Amino acid sequence: MRKPLVAALFALVMTGAGAAPAVAAPAPESAPTHVSAKAVPADTGAAAPTLQAVNLAGTVALSNCSGSVVRFPNSADTDPALVLSNGHCLETGFPDPGEVIVGQSSSRTFGLLNAAGTKVATLRASKVAYSTMTDTDITIYQLTSTYATIKNSYGINALTVQNTHPTAGTAITVASGYWKRLYNCSIDGFVYRLKEGDWTWKDSVRYTSACNTIGGTSGSPVVDQSTGKVVAVNNTGNEDGERCTVNNPCEVDASGNVTVRQGINYAEETYQIPACFTTGNKLDLTASGCVLPKP
Repeated sequence: MRKPLVAALFALVMTGAGAAPAVAAPAPESAPTHVSAKAVPADTGAAAPTLQAVNLAGTVALSNCSGSVVRFPNSADTDPALVLSNGHCLETGFPDPGEVIVGQSSSRTFGLLNAAGTKVATLRASKVAYSTMTDTDITIYQLTSTYATIKNSYGINALTVQNTHPTAGTAITVASGYWKRLYNCSIDGFVYRLKEGDWTWKDSVRYTSACNTIGGTSGSPVVDQSTGKVVAVNNTGNEDGERCTVNNPCEVDASGNVTVRQGINYAEETYQIPACFTTGNKLDLTASGCVLPKP
């Protein structure tokens, strides 16, 4: 998990520019607002996918985190829109291990960005549809606006959440609405269990080292550059090389062996979420195929 931004900025003042990677620092004015297509190794034995330019359209800035307006393969334009972020970005504090929050009232606001990272609207939540830090690290807000309203008023489409497991080696972009900044790398692999403090997450995404995400990028969508779909949500990284402590997650394999990778960052998969939302974007944790933790 990333430090709260207030604490991170204070740490920056106290320690100077040599602070740990997770200490938030203002994004430079020249921060990129698009991703150029990258070459894919030709020795895979398969045709290289066509990579798309990923931008900030549909991302949102929270008060302390990043997020995105998302829809599922079966969502309708008339459905209430949803915002995806992290469980640890919830405005009422970190959910406890084993805790699942459903239908909690919320009037939280989100700054909606266009492709260039310019704020074009303020969106408002009606409730927290779902939030947990058990097995995964997600918060899903239901908004007072529909997808059609957002599209017609601001010209912004929601990002679609992929409903299949991501693949190692995929070129990805972590799109931070808070910093209006894009991080480009690949999926390095998957972690059987990622443990941080009292929380444990299953089948997490590990990035290659190029995605050096910082405080405030928590909740950013992780976008597959070949499809433009969300495959994960950015949530943490090992800052100091410590073992399994807060801000220093460790990898645990199926045999219980622990690996610490200082400076490496992680995300939580999102492919399991669509099965838990039915007609009208209504949460149904009893739906067939829904494996999200239940209250």
